[in-house]
Amino acid sequence: MSAPETIASVLIEALPYIRKFAGKIVVVKLGGSIMKDESLIARFAEDMALLRSVGVKPVVVHGGGPQIGELSAKLGKEPVFKGGMRVTDAETLDIVRMVLVGKVNRDIVAAINMHGPIAVGMSGEDGGLIEAVERNPDLGYVGDVTKINTSILDRLITENIIPVVATIGVSTEGQAYNINADLAAGAIAASLGAEKFIALTDVPGLLEDKDDESTLVRRISYEDLKKQYDANTFDGGMAPKVESCLVAVEGGVPRAHMLDGRRPRVVILELLTRLGVGTMVYSPAQPPVPPGAPIP
Repeated sequence: MSAPETIASVLIEALPYIRKFAGKIVVVKLGGSIMKDESLIARFAEDMALLRSVGVKPVVVHGGGPQIGELSAKLGKEPVFKGGMRVTDAETLDIVRMVLVGKVNRDIVAAINMHGPIAVGMSGEDGGLIEAVERNPDLGYVGDVTKINTSILDRLITENIIPVVATIGVSTEGQAYNINADLAAGAIAASLGAEKFIALTDVPGLLEDKDDESTLVRRISYEDLKKQYDANTFDGGMAPKVESCLVAVEGGVPRAHMLDGRRPRVVILELLTRLGVGTMVYSPAQPPVPPGAPIP
């Protein structure tokens, strides 16, 4: 098959998926480790612009753990983690806000806006987007999401703008909190009634053996994943990623995905082709997909 015919074939294959997701919200959580690679960010920005151009409504939520760690080290601030969460005192909170809002968010917005004025950056403090309470006194200014006020997102989405959200939350008393980006993204997906939630990370997906990528779990039900989570099967950085998928699916998102963000065009592959990549978590209301069948 010639190159033009191949391109045409790919476009035809994508057509039913474009029809399926046109007008639907897709929340994508971008991990900080992915954002350290400028070429991956450029491709990610192209993917978001492409999705918007075919009628999909992407919402980007990001963290920035590695970048926070780098600035903390430069300032002589030794990071402390408990249960995969960064202990956040007042000084660390200032660093988190500077990095997430002042640096990482702006970089993502700028990359997307290379393709037109189509993205707007914000933090969870803007418009009271992410309401939060203290998670645990031992963690300092680390918060749990209590409410997502989607009105500001709804307005941007209606205007065909891609929101890019830095996950700083705020209490009803005005106290800012460092919010785990995975958990915030899952909550945002549920609150927006997203069609899909996609967590981009630096692993292929959920692995039965974390040291063996050939043990990738291609699909798993909410119930089975919840049992594993409740049994404390996951530790470190994987636990919040799993929890984010559970939060999204429990909140009504039909399917959540953990994908390898290091893989070029992985979001496009997942959404607009019959290839299933990474791990899919399906809701109790969705029947399991037979092995070998296209993944919706």
